Amino acid sequence: MQWLTAGRGIVHSEMFPLLDTAAPNPAELFQIWLNLPARSKLVDPYFTMLWSEDLLCRRFGARGDSVVVTAIAGALDGTEPPAPPPNSWAADPDADVAFWHLEFDAGARWQLPPAAASTTRRTLYCFAGSGIEIDGNALASRTAAVLEPNAAPWLAAASGPAECLLLQGRPIGEPVAQYGPFVMNTRAEIETAFDDYRTDGFGGWPWPADDPVHGDDPTRFANRGSVREVRGPRHAVDV
Repeated sequence: MQWLTAGRGIVHSEMFPLLDTAAPNPAELFQIWLNLPARSKLVDPYFTMLWSEDLLCRRFGARGDSVVVTAIAGALDGTEPPAPPPNSWAADPDADVAFWHLEFDAGARWQLPPAAASTTRRTLYCFAGSGIEIDGNALASRTAAVLEPNAAPWLAAASGPAECLLLQGRPIGEPVAQYGPFVMNTRAEIETAFDDYRTDGFGGWPWPADDPVHGDDPTRFANRGSVREVRGPRHAVDV
């Protein structure tokens, strides 16, 4: 899991090492964009790498007939996951943001707890497997359902294993202007962001080549070894 707050500008590249150079290396990537309120649009960029052992994970039910829930944001079973970036919308307790990954064994059932706020918007996306049932209503694989925030529905994988994402949060309630990789509140702010990038790439690129990865400067990498977090001034390269 990588938390990245773009703020006033950051240059980054999602890259993954080969775990086996002689065999396929399948990867499944979800890039989830979380907006910032106007007051936070130009905060300092922030990057954090969280490895699987750092995440909050709970198994509900016996192995083979269970639901495993991994919480990236939002308290789970009374426990908070690692903190999101300090200026993220997810860091505001009133935002009621949650990102959960749900893995169902065949036949497993689990009751989804209600959201904290009645104004929260909540979506359940079944992205793999044979689909699930929500209080007995079928949700096919690669399909999303909008849920009532105050409800606590029973989720069941009646036909086979399945995987879902729960995405929720309270709306910011501000205008949204988006173009390319930039999300602001007005078209004029989008133009300013483009101008900033064209001028110096959000602060200047201090390395001699344009490659997103080169050299072994530890301040540019998030490694599984001793360097576990990278917070450069205005640049981050994720490996």
